[in-house]
Amino acid sequence: MAVRAVRGATQVDADDREEILAATAELVSEVMSRNGLTTDDVISVLFTATPDLTAEFPALAARKLGFQEVPLMCAAEIAVPHALPRVIRLMAHIATDRPRSEVQHVYLRGAKALRLDIAQ
Repeated sequence: MAVRAVRGATQVDADDREEILAATAELVSEVMSRNGLTTDDVISVLFTATPDLTAEFPALAARKLGFQEVPLMCAAEIAVPHALPRVIRLMAHIATDRPRSEVQHVYLRGAKALRLDIAQ
C-alpha cells in the first residue's frame, strides 16, 4: 500500500456559507467516488480557500460527510493578482494500491480552468 496525494478544486459563485458547504461536499464526494475510496483510506485532507471566501470552513463539509476521524485542516491561498476567484482546493493524502498514474484528480465548475490538462 502506498501513500498518494489527490488534488481537487471547485469554484463557488459567492462567499456564502451554504454554497461553500455544498460545493465542498460535491468536491469531496467526487474525489472519493472517482478513486474508489472510503474514509478509512484517507490519511488527511488540507483544504484551502482563496482570500475572498470567509463565510465557512470548507472542512466542515467533510465532517458532515463522515470524516470525523480524518485529520482536516483549512488554510488561505495566497492572494495572487488575477488569480481565479472564489476557489476551494483540496489535497488529500490517501493509502491506496493504485499507481500514481491512476489517481483521479478532480476539478469542478469554474475550477476546471485551473488544470485543463487533467480536469474531467
